[in-house]
Amino acid sequence: MDFSAMNSAEQAHMTRVIERKQMQDFMRMYSNLVERCFNSCCNDFTSKALSSKEEQCVLNCTDKFLKHSERVGARFAEHNAEMMNGSGSK
Repeated sequence: MDFSAMNSAEQAHMTRVIERKQMQDFMRMYSNLVERCFNSCCNDFTSKALSSKEEQCVLNCTDKFLKHSERVGARFAEHNAEMMNGSGSK
């Protein structure tokens, strides 16, 4: 985003708003990851420790979730770049 038309107070405010939104997005993603992997992998509550099967499931789940999120982010960036190039060439 281009904040050059804003004064310094407005720029600082917009920066705080963006940072807050990014933190909310991160916390939402983290909560979704924890919920999904816990619900998928943790089903033996007779012990407070994870079994080796549960631990491996959690590792695979988190790895898959993070790779998926990374790919979606990359795809979004590609799409955004295409849109910017399309609007700039008109």
